[in-house]
Amino acid sequence: MTRSTGRPDGERADQPAVPEDEHLVREAERIAVAVGRMFPGLCEVVLHDLRRPDSAIRVIENNLSGRRVGDSATELGLRRIADPNYPSVIQNYSNQFPDGRPAKSTSIGIRNAEGRYVAALCLNLDVSTLSPLALTLANLVATDVEHQGEALETLRDRSGRELRSVIDSFAARRSSTPRGLNRDQKRELVRRLHSEGFFETRNSAQLIADQLGISRATVYNYAKQPDL
Repeated sequence: MTRSTGRPDGERADQPAVPEDEHLVREAERIAVAVGRMFPGLCEVVLHDLRRPDSAIRVIENNLSGRRVGDSATELGLRRIADPNYPSVIQNYSNQFPDGRPAKSTSIGIRNAEGRYVAALCLNLDVSTLSPLALTLANLVATDVEHQGEALETLRDRSGRELRSVIDSFAARRSSTPRGLNRDQKRELVRRLHSEGFFETRNSAQLIADQLGISRATVYNYAKQPDL
């Protein structure tokens, strides 16, 4: 039977025990380095040692902000030091690098067993590199204003497989199954299928009824009801 030495993983028996807080920060260091190396040049990853606010930065990967190891804590870090009840995760907030580039940031506070913040792991995503791509994609999918909103033709195959796919997708977007949809949702779906021409396919009404767990008569009734 193996006896536990009470030492953190990776320490030899001849090494002095590492205090718990330091062990937490060292583990966070490994995470910061690994995450940073997964997104080279795109996401800055910074580990702040909140036990030393005047020289808090302990690790900085993909340095996009120009800071250095040993620089002081940010405002979020100081708030966590002052208030142990400050939120442990502040996610996807708007930020900015010193040169003006926009960033999307997430800050994760790390508490010790006593509930006191000892570190914070911060991720700063450079979204300026994504903006040109977003503009390109927006231009690529843009359509002429002249025919905007006008359905000139459909490129869908009205096969049973396509119909089932549309029904499944509608239900999935509502975190449900086709049979689990409520009555209003089923009515909305049937009217959408009717407006998109699915009822022109042979046996489509019966297939819809089977998928939704309702009668064929109810399907036709939903299709004829006016929008509410």
